[in-house]
Amino acid sequence: MTRAMDATALGLSTLCILHCLGLPLLAAALPLAVGLAEAEWVHWLLVALAAPAALIAIAPSLAQRPIPWRIPTLAVLGLSGLGSALFVSSETWETALSVSGALVLATAHILNWRHAHRRAHPARGLSRSTELS
Repeated sequence: MTRAMDATALGLSTLCILHCLGLPLLAAALPLAVGLAEAEWVHWLLVALAAPAALIAIAPSLAQRPIPWRIPTLAVLGLSGLGSALFVSSETWETALSVSGALVLATAHILNWRHAHRRAHPARGLSRSTELS
């Protein structure tokens, strides 16, 4: 379940980055994309989907101690960046906060995914010399 939610959350982060960086480029080529590139509801929808997905993905790891402190810290920082981007008036700052927040949140999910994998397969985390001894 955790892996699926981390994958979903990574997908949402990727959508956010594509929305922030890709749609303006697409809007230059296709006028229809202008509406999606500038639609405020798209930003709100992505954050509304990202926050619960992050919580659902990372909460099981928090219940299983120990979890590296950087995973929930990065998740909170990433969500804070995404959320604060909704309230800035500068398009430049909005894009910077959204993209950096999505990247930080994606990093938290990658680390959470790796942490969950190591917990599920502890022997794979050992070095070859340790396995031979």
